[in-house]
Amino acid sequence: MVETVGVRDLANRALAVLDELEHSRRPIIVTRRGYPVAVLAPIDAEAFYDDVLAYAPEFVAGHKAAEERFARGDFGRGLEEVLAELDEGDHGGASG
Repeated sequence: MVETVGVRDLANRALAVLDELEHSRRPIIVTRRGYPVAVLAPIDAEAFYDDVLAYAPEFVAGHKAAEERFARGDFGRGLEEVLAELDEGDHGGASG
């Protein structure tokens, strides 16, 4: 059975409701005047960050641009070029 909690009860017992959610790992329906208005659901931390990244505008734009470059055969810089650039950074006159 899915647990329900009224919005006033949720406001008064938020920590206890969240503790129950974490413990049971089952969704809780939030009601207002007896009608369902929201669902509190447990999350998996890894899945949460994947979803955040998937919908972040900067990530989506960068991912799309990379896919377009790849489709054109533009694979970016090669390993040798990256290593040479890193090596130049080590000896490139950085003062210290």
